[in-house]
Amino acid sequence: MDKPPHRFDTRLSHAGRAGTHALGFVNPALVRGSTVLQPSCAARLEAGAQRLDQALIYGVLGTPTHFALEDVIAEIEGGSRCQIVSSGLAAVTTPLLAYLKSGDHALIPDSVYGPTRQFCDGMLRGLGIETTYYPPCIDADGLAALLRPNSRVLYLESPGSHTFEVQDVPALAAAAHARGLAVLMDNTWGIHAFQPFRHGVDVSIQALTKYVGGHSDVLLGGITTNDPAHWERVRTAAMALGQYASPDDCWLALRGVRTLGVRLRQQMQSGLTVARWFAERPEVLQVLHPALPGAPGHALWRRDFTGACSLFGVVFQPAIRAEALHAMIDALTLFGIGASWGGYESLALPSSTIARSVSPPLPGPAARFHIGLEDPADLIADLTTAFAHLRGGA
Repeated sequence: MDKPPHRFDTRLSHAGRAGTHALGFVNPALVRGSTVLQPSCAARLEAGAQRLDQALIYGVLGTPTHFALEDVIAEIEGGSRCQIVSSGLAAVTTPLLAYLKSGDHALIPDSVYGPTRQFCDGMLRGLGIETTYYPPCIDADGLAALLRPNSRVLYLESPGSHTFEVQDVPALAAAAHARGLAVLMDNTWGIHAFQPFRHGVDVSIQALTKYVGGHSDVLLGGITTNDPAHWERVRTAAMALGQYASPDDCWLALRGVRTLGVRLRQQMQSGLTVARWFAERPEVLQVLHPALPGAPGHALWRRDFTGACSLFGVVFQPAIRAEALHAMIDALTLFGIGASWGGYESLALPSSTIARSVSPPLPGPAARFHIGLEDPADLIADLTTAFAHLRGGA
């Protein structure tokens, strides 16, 4: 009789390792190297024929350290193969270049991560690739109306960067597949809570810099597929672009992933505690946290997600000036002012620079908050003190 599948935390502890009864150290070794020696010319030819697999050919194509991390990320994402790349942005740009060529058209949500938009408006446009930004909460009929004969990619990011719109991924993916498009999704927010391939996604993108690294000291990305044809396309593009990640960073990410489950649970609960506090403040117009009842996208989140992470947005009352919001953030002593998230430290960042072309502007000044591993009571006390700057800034 088949054993039931192991649960998330168990898989995080055991994936990418030799096993509990294998002779050797618990953690995979850190392997650095460029040249790989082969025992014979025939062996070299055989290795070269396996370039899409985890074969030892040349350092840029991966070492056992890379392969171990790829196995773990594929396990987490519910996919079959993963390509590790040098950064979260590289995990975005590599599959876009894999699926798009001059004359093609891509659909990108208006809420997308800023550097993704810059890549579309810059390099893709320069290559003759058109981009249409669509409202992230569009339905399948609305999406179908935007499709063109040359549409090749539907890109999803759910929840959206800074504004946290939750997309109806299964419906949008079905509409895209009906017209032959590939469906790419940035799943960084939902790394433990959203199974992309069960909802129609072809290629799942992860900024491993965030929760997998967990300590704000590595830059990595992961591109996961669950189909041989999509894997070949992604892997071939990554090799053609010379995409490579430091084995030292991969080793650190492997170490970080072992505690991913407990960190995510703690940070999710702390994030909800702080988000509920924001929701009770008179200075706050709206909390953009999909896991909060009544928040935008909550119904879709309940349907498709099994949890949440520690990143959310806060929209303040329209009467509060941006200068007062900045002063409040400057006054925080436990929150850093930084652009990343997913580490052990809490962060706050004004949302004044987000670009939106087809969505209405936010109704008031906004900020994005990431809740780390500090005690939420201390974070709330810090926020309470800093909120004095808002009362005089209306």
